[in-house]
Amino acid sequence: MGKLTIHQSLTGHVGRVWSAAWHPTGTLFASCGEDKTIRIWTKTGDGWSAQAVLAEGHSRTIRDVAWSHCGQYLASASFDTTVAIWDKKTGEFECNATLEGHDNEVKSVTWSRNGNLLATCSRDKSVWIWEIHNYLDQEDEYECVAVLNAHTQDVKKVSWHPTQDVLASASYDNTIRLYKQDPADNEWGPGAELESHASTVWSISWDSTGKRLASCSEDGTVKIWQEFDPNNSLGIACPEGESVWKCVCTLAGYHPRSVYDVDWCKKTGLLATACGDNRVRVFKEVPPSAAEADQQPTFELVVTSEAHSQDANKVAWNPVVAGMLLSASDDGDIILWQYEDDLGIPECR
Repeated sequence: MGKLTIHQSLTGHVGRVWSAAWHPTGTLFASCGEDKTIRIWTKTGDGWSAQAVLAEGHSRTIRDVAWSHCGQYLASASFDTTVAIWDKKTGEFECNATLEGHDNEVKSVTWSRNGNLLATCSRDKSVWIWEIHNYLDQEDEYECVAVLNAHTQDVKKVSWHPTQDVLASASYDNTIRLYKQDPADNEWGPGAELESHASTVWSISWDSTGKRLASCSEDGTVKIWQEFDPNNSLGIACPEGESVWKCVCTLAGYHPRSVYDVDWCKKTGLLATACGDNRVRVFKEVPPSAAEADQQPTFELVVTSEAHSQDANKVAWNPVVAGMLLSASDDGDIILWQYEDDLGIPECR
């Protein structure tokens, strides 16, 4: 089994904290919420404190924040229908671009691994893909290159594949959609549709390889999806020589209320969830025996923590420090945790 130890509880936001995102270096993170501000938190000695408060970018609740993989840019998605792009080219964080086009609340934003693509999604049921043009002597430009309408309801989350230009989205319509660019005409379009959840899919998270995807839902479950290539060892059919995605594991009975977020640690393989019962949970994959190598994966619940006094909205593993986790809640708090199991802090895989 394992344990989560509180390292620090951070206050400052007024109202719900909807989201938080670690900087790629793991030395700072950004948070956002109902108070229409973004806070940049940095480590100072043994603790963490707010280095900056960004309050000029949005006129309504900020629902999501995401760092570019180069660490130079921060994107924020707001209920005011816009996405703001922040950078520190002048030494201080400034909003140097505002992306407009969605007809309703923007719920999520994500950067591609190579940094030349940005994706957003909205209550207007659409997913937008933006191409970034960087210039040395002038402001960056953001061009919308695709508006994707594969979902029939509010789109809650978008997330880029960790190594490829493949995008995943999760929706109120109970489904997950994957998108990729057609090499023949460079047009973006929907690919696989992942259906198994019985209610809203709130969030998704890739594993480190991009061959598996975790999803969490209003139905109280977490599902693990796996990509199967042609000629796979299990003999799963791949029509027209294309890989297929299958649900290979369902974590049910652990969450009595909605599961609002899931994060798959790229360093340790641990899964963390944020639930409407105010708790944070951590799951660990059970290594298969040699005889079970081709069987479906299994996960065990290793810790449940009474994290917050209201709904837990967000969980995020530090990308550098193994076992460090943050959670954010409707109660306005952000908690930094350290996970350890019986052998101590988990080793990187």
